[in-house]
Amino acid sequence: MIFLFRKSTEQNMNKTLLIIKREYLSRVKKKSFIIMTILGPLLMAATIILPAFLADWSEATKKRVAVLDETGWFLEKFKDQENITFYYIYDDLETGKENAIHEKGDLLLYIPRTQLNIPVNAQLYSTAQPGLNVTAYIRTVMKKEIEDRKLLASGIDPEVIKSAKVNINLTTYRIDEGGIEKKSNTEVEVGLAIFAGIMIYFFIFMFGAQVLKGVMEEKSSRIVEVIISSVKPFQLMMGKIVGIALVGLTQFFLWIVLTAVFLGIFQSGLFGGGFPENIMQWDQSGQAIEQSIQAENMGLDKLELVKEIIDGINFRIMIFSFIFYFLGGFLLYASLFAAIGGAVDQDADTQQFMLPVSIPLVFSVMMTGVIINQPDSSLSMWLSFIPFTSPVTMMMRIPFGVPLWQVWTSAVLLVMGFIVTTWLAAKIYRTGILMYGKKVSYTEIWKWLKNK
Repeated sequence: MIFLFRKSTEQNMNKTLLIIKREYLSRVKKKSFIIMTILGPLLMAATIILPAFLADWSEATKKRVAVLDETGWFLEKFKDQENITFYYIYDDLETGKENAIHEKGDLLLYIPRTQLNIPVNAQLYSTAQPGLNVTAYIRTVMKKEIEDRKLLASGIDPEVIKSAKVNINLTTYRIDEGGIEKKSNTEVEVGLAIFAGIMIYFFIFMFGAQVLKGVMEEKSSRIVEVIISSVKPFQLMMGKIVGIALVGLTQFFLWIVLTAVFLGIFQSGLFGGGFPENIMQWDQSGQAIEQSIQAENMGLDKLELVKEIIDGINFRIMIFSFIFYFLGGFLLYASLFAAIGGAVDQDADTQQFMLPVSIPLVFSVMMTGVIINQPDSSLSMWLSFIPFTSPVTMMMRIPFGVPLWQVWTSAVLLVMGFIVTTWLAAKIYRTGILMYGKKVSYTEIWKWLKNK
């Protein structure tokens, strides 16, 4: 008796493995998979590199700005920048427009005299939209000059105010449960949290849609009638879900490797072994920001600072958590998508069922601002416990440091949620997969769930 049970179990496992293998190989061999596997990292690398490259390349275009200052406050105050040249004219406005803009193609900065003679308004004329660096530099120069003059008029030396300003070097440390201190960086943690949460959301929906589409295609072509003559509906559903989950993991790891490769190629090929100055340092219009950052670092070597911040991030936990929550979230939602695909006949019929299934995941993304600002709040904690929202929410919280008991609680509840939803989805799938020509309602699905 035990031998027969063991033999039956082995046969069922072999059939499930065959379905997993079929689903996996049929998808990784598709041209669309190969194209997206290459195109995705290429686009991500290009998104990182090309803006800086194009900005660096565009710097060859020099801008000339004619300054018509009726107040006389800003004579010789506008200094030539790397890509901006200033010169002063003393014509009237219309003549200045004719000479500077129409004849020379330059920009014209007009600072009119006001009744109070405080030039808080200025006009910049050009044939095209001026760059942000031009407008930012002009505002900075005018603001500083006006503030200095106001201080002098009040009998205050601007240099005294300048010398009184201090920069605070606030270094944050995280103390783990073992009492070990590690340097942290809030901005980096926020970036990691948002990236991890959005990637989980993206992968669950992208590959969950493949499960839905695959089930509907097999049902519409009547292939499923032949398949379930050899395997149980539950085996077919689980084989399809696990196979597509492996496809998702394969594509994710290939994206990581290829993105790193493409970044290396772009760096060495486009920039001769180094990133352009736009990536490594701020331009002239951002000098104030650069000086502030340098003051905050208090002379600490930037590479050493980056190394300390990276050392403070537990990438092993991040990667393991991403894999776990991707698989857990995907298996949970994919079982529901498979149930929907088995219950309906047409794409239009899926909308009424997809909305309530998708709302928890969409809601967790909408709560990103609350989660990253208050990762330890009660709302963030409970969202990371609920199986339908925990894949996104917990991945957003992990970079900030989460108590181990909360991680285990979230993981256990996610596994339990997957088991329950899979059991319910299997009942819907088993009945709906062989039904044709009947529009299914929530009442009908409830009857299927109550059937033993």
